[in-house]
Amino acid sequence: MSKLPKNFPEYSLLYKTLKKRILELKNELSKSDDVIFQNSVIKKIEKYQKELNSIESYFPEKFFDNL
Repeated sequence: MSKLPKNFPEYSLLYKTLKKRILELKNELSKSDDVIFQNSVIKKIEKYQKELNSIESYFPEKFFDNL
């Protein structure tokens, strides 16, 4: 296994929080019919997903697969 990042606990916690928030936003997205609201939620999801991808790049491959 590769070395873990220096701030491993913080990154791990942030990853879990972002993942949970994305799931919540997707749930909100499916319940809404308002196009403007949907667009804002989609932008948030994309922003959070970009941050998740960034965090994943600090860790060994498939590190977060079981979370």
